Amino acid sequence: MTETESGFNRAQRLSVLAAGFAAWMFAGLENALFVLIHRQMMLSLLPPGTQETVITEWFAWNQAAFMLGAATGGWIFGLMGDRIGRTRALGASVLCYSLLTLAAWWITDPVLMCTVRFLAMLGFGGTWPNAVSLVTEAWPGASRPLLAGVMGTAANFGFVLLGCLGLIFEVTPDSWRWTLFVGGSPAVLGLVILLAVPESRRWLAQKQTTRYTDSSGQVSPPQQSVTAQLFRPPLLSRTLIGILLGSIPVIGTAANANWVVPWRDQAAARHAEQATATPSQNAASTTQQKKKTGQSPRDKARTMISRSSGAVLGSLLGGLIATIAGRRLSYFLISLATFAVSSTLFGTMQPNDPWFDWAVFLLGFCGVAYFGWLPLFLPELFPVHVRATGSGISFNAGRIAAAAVSVFVGLRMSSFGGDYASIGLWTGLIYAVGMLVIWLAPAKQPTVQK
Repeated sequence: MTETESGFNRAQRLSVLAAGFAAWMFAGLENALFVLIHRQMMLSLLPPGTQETVITEWFAWNQAAFMLGAATGGWIFGLMGDRIGRTRALGASVLCYSLLTLAAWWITDPVLMCTVRFLAMLGFGGTWPNAVSLVTEAWPGASRPLLAGVMGTAANFGFVLLGCLGLIFEVTPDSWRWTLFVGGSPAVLGLVILLAVPESRRWLAQKQTTRYTDSSGQVSPPQQSVTAQLFRPPLLSRTLIGILLGSIPVIGTAANANWVVPWRDQAAARHAEQATATPSQNAASTTQQKKKTGQSPRDKARTMISRSSGAVLGSLLGGLIATIAGRRLSYFLISLATFAVSSTLFGTMQPNDPWFDWAVFLLGFCGVAYFGWLPLFLPELFPVHVRATGSGISFNAGRIAAAAVSVFVGLRMSSFGGDYASIGLWTGLIYAVGMLVIWLAPAKQPTVQK
């Protein structure tokens, strides 16, 4: 690749890639944070003796806060990326999610914690569109399928990182706040991005242009807002397609796959209660029983690592699979495989099953392959001057639907009896919807002004 293709030399392109990868990796860590600590956090914040169904309900509320915050942030910071620049908006996004997560250290009220979670996730939602737009514009051409996979893996490295920390340092009702310091540490990265990462040359060049001409020769008037352009012809159809394609994996991750970690934690707690109620005859058999029932508070961290390790591999290969099989067929196959794994995991298995973590690994692999697919195709749907906003709306619109699903689950928690397996089996139907939605997408990628 020559410097003239992107306006960057090799060192600048590498710095852009490193910044985008790190920003999205730590965003993944923020995503995983409340999944890992949820049960212990609520046992600490809620009155002693709170029923398990109430604890499960709060997981739904916090998931809804995460989804709504990310969806809103994707629009706000995506718009900022198109107006003030990719690097400024990206740096601001990282500072938002890290500093507000750190601020949660002092919170002792569950409602206030949920509110701060919403505000922090504004930055999470704004990270993806600006990171992907910046990297896409710095690395055009043949590198894109590989870069799509690399960017797709970033958030899952954040999941793995947090899981490893959870193995080293236990997360219990008495010691979970240390994770908030970890979540606040990327603030340093946000400052580095603002001060040292170069701005997209394509965005700078486009900023000088006051008019946009599409492939048919139609001109969008300069007074038309970015959002208005996305929801009017000729970009309306691309925006709607992007929203549909981005919604399925986002809903699936939030409303389906994220339940496996608290499910493992819940099962371990129930087994521990059973072991206490029927004590073994000697210390050796008690130790053996603990191993069998999985009482270790680190078990949920192992499950997170299993899922995220599969996700790293799946997201890395997602762009390559899409390139080889074609975008529609690959999306269909990913949806089919994820639906099959989710149904098997939640419908036939329990957390103490010896194959449980392997099934979780497969769920991570299949369900997150979408996120190696999306960075390859979503940015190409939109021209440069609306790319960050268009990508952000496409990727994050599904979070609104995911929040609605989470709220519904919370309101209907009594019907599920606090059973994570029943919830996961029901919400896994979203992948079957994905098998249908993909055929609405065009067979060939639309050509837009890059």
